[in-house]
Amino acid sequence: MRSLRRAFTLVEIMIVVLIIGILVSIAVPNFVRARESARARACVGNLRQIDSAKEQYAMDFRLAQGATLPALSVLCGTGTGTYIKGNAPVCPSNGTYTVNVLGTDPTCSVGTGAAVAHVLP
Repeated sequence: MRSLRRAFTLVEIMIVVLIIGILVSIAVPNFVRARESARARACVGNLRQIDSAKEQYAMDFRLAQGATLPALSVLCGTGTGTYIKGNAPVCPSNGTYTVNVLGTDPTCSVGTGAAVAHVLP
């Protein structure tokens, strides 16, 4: 008796590779977009936290609008006089945060898009 060997042909393997390639080409841009969106949301959250710390600091020291505020590192820490617990917020896109004067929103050097300006209170 003769035994038959069953195997995939080269054409079948090429079709499977082509289908996988198409699926990857569709999925990768979505993953990149989702990652950037998550970074932008994290940055907006950090900017809100900095803005809240600025307002609390200004209330404690009775500062007027337009007053210059200390560096972000002064607002952070573990003592009772700190306004953000722990270390200073870090931008997920490796940008730097600028506190700005009282009455203006804090900013990120990376710029998380026009939507950020409308999200801050």
